[in-house]
Amino acid sequence: MTDDGELKAETLASGIGRRSLFRAATALAAAGVVAPAALAGTASATPGRPVPAGRDFPVLQPGVGKVRGTYLRSTPRTVLWGELPNRTSTPAAVISSGDVLTLDGVSHEGVLEDQGKDPVAYFGSKGVPRNRVLDDAVDIARNKAHTGPGPHVVTGPVAVRGAERGDVLKIETLDLALRVPYGVISNRHAKGVLPGEYPEGFRDNPANAPYFNAGGNISVFATVEQRRGQQRGTLPGAVPVSYPLNPFMGIMGIARDTATMVDSVPPTDVGGNLDIAALGVGSTLYLPVRVPGAMFYSGDPHMAQGDGEVALTAMEGSLRATFRLSVIKRGGRAPSVAFDYPFAETSEHWIPIGLSDPDGSEGGAQVTTLDAAMQTAVRKALAFLTQDLGMAGPVAYAYLSAASDFVVSQAVDRTTGIHGLIRKADFDRS
Repeated sequence: MTDDGELKAETLASGIGRRSLFRAATALAAAGVVAPAALAGTASATPGRPVPAGRDFPVLQPGVGKVRGTYLRSTPRTVLWGELPNRTSTPAAVISSGDVLTLDGVSHEGVLEDQGKDPVAYFGSKGVPRNRVLDDAVDIARNKAHTGPGPHVVTGPVAVRGAERGDVLKIETLDLALRVPYGVISNRHAKGVLPGEYPEGFRDNPANAPYFNAGGNISVFATVEQRRGQQRGTLPGAVPVSYPLNPFMGIMGIARDTATMVDSVPPTDVGGNLDIAALGVGSTLYLPVRVPGAMFYSGDPHMAQGDGEVALTAMEGSLRATFRLSVIKRGGRAPSVAFDYPFAETSEHWIPIGLSDPDGSEGGAQVTTLDAAMQTAVRKALAFLTQDLGMAGPVAYAYLSAASDFVVSQAVDRTTGIHGLIRKADFDRS
């Protein structure tokens, strides 16, 4: 990056596949892209690394803390609000295959309209001082139009040189750093797994009044504390309760091949709002590329989420995410399923993914049933076991029935999700 904020020309010089990806990239630095840097004082959620909590927790304001690779800040020019990139989107950054990307994820909770669209006031009402409210959240709330139908603040897109339709983008999550020691869990009208029952059913009890936000929805403020040797989310109320944190990015995706607005809520066959809690540090997500450059984006940072995400949201809280993005050509080292559909893995599991509807809000009526998501997840699991591992079909189906779990990723994003957990250790013959 040059001193005047212009990204050097060579970073935009070649390999994306469409000139339109380059023409709009001249102001990347001014929009929040920073070249590789190392600043002081980060707090990381990487397993095994202790993190102070509460008032001693180092808040990661933009530009504060260590970063790896290309650093993309969240600014009004580098985020979308409520919608996802499509084939016409302008890249907020351009990187090469195999490069590391660090981005500042900003939670939508605290900036939404039903919470006043004023994070200083909203979090201040929970006892958070101004210097512990993220400056980029304040900037986005004040200066970014909420243009899409979804709630999410989404950072990107990032174009990856050489990515073409038919490839796979391999997304390795290297690190997730908590930017603040608090989060919010919300239940909104006509949403969650019990729409029409809640939050309406909470109104008659005056004791529930503190949990209703300005828009008449429920927003429960949660704090991060160090307990039992780990970071834990802690909820208010007379009954003491805390739970271990499990940070992950709820939204990781690449652009759909469409010129229409893409709603940020339903996940699709190019990823997006997958809300799979297993996709934390050390996980790998594979997505089928549909447009030149792939156009990666991420958002919806989660500090903790139960499988199902039943109320509507996870413990939503801003994270700094570090990824490695790699392009894999057909025939390369990626699950065969991933060239057409999302697939993931961790050190312990292969994770076939099933969605109730592959194209979200597009293509007419949206299928929402968990049955459809389950059937797709099982089909993808069978395809992986037979095509990639070489199992006979009847044996693969028997194995899935005897030994694999199929878990509700989420049941609240209109397009519902199921993911399988195939234990890698079961295939170790040593």
